[in-house]
Amino acid sequence: MKGTDIKIDFCPFCNGTEFVRAYQSGHATLQSRESFWHSADLEFIICRRCGSVVRSYVKDPEKLLKKADRRES
Repeated sequence: MKGTDIKIDFCPFCNGTEFVRAYQSGHATLQSRESFWHSADLEFIICRRCGSVVRSYVKDPEKLLKKADRRES
């Protein structure tokens, strides 16, 4: 299951029902503990009403693994 497959119906903080997706990349990437050279972008689902980050996830978690350990898609 991907992070984008999870359905969010309402914000747990304000009960808002409209969301925007955003991403964080560049110097703010998530680094793997296995290797400094492996990183992945973070993505967020943000409530339009209150601005809370309702969900955050790594778009492609396989990028955090060494190539030999990655699953073939």
